[in-house]
Amino acid sequence: MAGTVTVPGANVPSTPLLKDELDIVIPTIRNLDFLEMWRPFFQPYHLIIVQDGDPTKTIKVPEGFDYELYNRNDINRILGPKASCISFKDSACRCFGYMVSKKKYIYTIDDDCFVAKDPTGKDINALEQHIKNILSPSTPFFFNTLYDPYREGADFVRGYPFSLREGAHTAVSHGLWLNIPDYDAPTQLVKPKERNERYVDAVMTIPKGTLFPMCGMNLCFDRDLIGPAMYFGLMGDGQPIGRYDDMWAGWCVKVICDHLSLGVKTGLPYIWHSKASNPFVNLKKEYKGIFWQEDIIPFFQNVTIPKECDTVQKCYIYLSGQVKEKLGKIDPYFVKLADAMVTWIEAWDELNPTAAAAGNGKAK
Repeated sequence: MAGTVTVPGANVPSTPLLKDELDIVIPTIRNLDFLEMWRPFFQPYHLIIVQDGDPTKTIKVPEGFDYELYNRNDINRILGPKASCISFKDSACRCFGYMVSKKKYIYTIDDDCFVAKDPTGKDINALEQHIKNILSPSTPFFFNTLYDPYREGADFVRGYPFSLREGAHTAVSHGLWLNIPDYDAPTQLVKPKERNERYVDAVMTIPKGTLFPMCGMNLCFDRDLIGPAMYFGLMGDGQPIGRYDDMWAGWCVKVICDHLSLGVKTGLPYIWHSKASNPFVNLKKEYKGIFWQEDIIPFFQNVTIPKECDTVQKCYIYLSGQVKEKLGKIDPYFVKLADAMVTWIEAWDELNPTAAAAGNGKAK
């Protein structure tokens, strides 16, 4: 049963950034003990917990956090028949939290991600860095060789067009991970002991026309600008593919951001990814995707969204039609996925009626 729990906390910052404008979305199948480590940074914010798996299981949340918890029964009750678009037994269920949130910004994190330390040994406030990224412009139309020119100590380099220095609105801040890298199963199998120990102090805008593999374990986005495109697809139970949920969303998001002149940043902040998933289990989930991505990626590289698509919803519905027409030839799964994309938008607009008619960016 969905519920709200608010307990007064202590030892938290007095003026956290975007305290009343940001929700933290966490998908989970287990007790959320990991929140104790994040307490200094997360406690001031509202949490939306999406419980995957058995809805009769009780998920324990540490005291002092303000949260809502939704399980599969809640999803079915709220969405009715449209609940079919929300994945089951897969972290893709997190996108239900994006849909029910009423805040402008979302930060999502996995429950095996801990607080990382910077090279000086200081705890990294990942959320604070994401907020800095998302509140400052992006530079998708011309690459700045000093990376993010809006960071302290940086600027636009010689030769950067003055006409482009206002930048574009930032829709997505994509963070990285220390320790366990986000590898696919074949790479895990050949590099089982590899760990990411490199801390690169950089934030950069991914250029217009360039795709990237988005990871959902440390991600922040502007829900008003790009939220309807943050659908993590059909994955997990009953589906022929898994572990492509965040990447599918990322490819859709990026082509829509490019069309609407919005920016996507990647780099800082880092979190500490604590647990490597089983590469043999991952291979079973990924193996069709490993073949399919050789067609999926060229599809997204070549798709052209019409100029009359001037909202995220219109762009996404157009993409769904292209997915059915072009990728449906590869496997019937993509026809099912395209239909789910439409259902997702219908459900989003039902729960967010005022946002449905609003423009998001500027089509170019």
